[in-house]
Amino acid sequence: MKMFGMLRKVILTSVLAASLLMTSACSGNTGTGGNETGTSSGKDLKSLGGEVIIDGSSTVFPISEAVAEEFKAVSPNVKVPVGVSGTGGGMKKFVKGEIDICDASRPIKDNEKEDAKKNGIDYIELKVAYDGITVVVNKDNNWVTDITPEDLKKIWEPDSKVKKWKDVNPAWPDEEIKLYGPGADSGTFEYFTEAINKKAKEIRKDYSPSEDDNALVNGIAGDKNAMGYFGHSYYEENSNKLKALTINGVEASFDTIKDGSYKPLSRPLFIYVNKKSMEKEHVKEFVKFYLENASTLVKDAKFVSLNDKDYQDQLAAIK
Repeated sequence: MKMFGMLRKVILTSVLAASLLMTSACSGNTGTGGNETGTSSGKDLKSLGGEVIIDGSSTVFPISEAVAEEFKAVSPNVKVPVGVSGTGGGMKKFVKGEIDICDASRPIKDNEKEDAKKNGIDYIELKVAYDGITVVVNKDNNWVTDITPEDLKKIWEPDSKVKKWKDVNPAWPDEEIKLYGPGADSGTFEYFTEAINKKAKEIRKDYSPSEDDNALVNGIAGDKNAMGYFGHSYYEENSNKLKALTINGVEASFDTIKDGSYKPLSRPLFIYVNKKSMEKEHVKEFVKFYLENASTLVKDAKFVSLNDKDYQDQLAAIK
């Protein structure tokens, strides 16, 4: 997906930096590791150099981008470009060994595992956060506040006969539904179609797809009869423009996403790390820094963090 704009990046980075500075003032360090560099190794990372190449999910992008910005403060000579070609696009590069880390809003697929094996790519899977997919409508929509997975399937399935709101519920308006959703390379698209339509990437064709979440927000906000979906964190950023629907009466929130009661649209988020890349000290230190500081950065980016023990267990495993 496209970059979300410099303004969003500057604001997010400023908020995250302020949060970590507050943490530092209280604890005497910049991360969870207990030393001034924010890493448990206690190493001075300023002498490190090199590049950590990341690409993949637009959903995971804000987390990895925030980690990259904070890592730059302790290791200014390491470059960490973060791309957003979607989970599928990132995986295509990852299994060929073209990038060090793939951001993913779904688990790696069997065919991707096979391609990685063929290319001699061994990897580590790390869970970094939880997210939910929020179904949204226009702010002026006053006829629907809750929807069922069955009705969502009726609307979004490949052979859907739904053209107007009344085709879903006779009490709803005789107005054409305008549908918006992520593009086919998005992990959000894959997860939604599998969870709702029971088959990944199977969906009706007459909707407006975009690789840019901001375009989806603008489309839905500009049409009273619009409906769409994307990651919950992005809804949180745009809640003043849109109306979120509950699913079977359950609201998407940090608590319902973490405990799994917001179903079937809650999910874990991952990064996949090339093991060969981990042999490079600057990559290994970046991944350690990622896990050591994830709890703070994930929350500030409006995602749901894992339990601290889960991060520590993964950190122990990679060490």
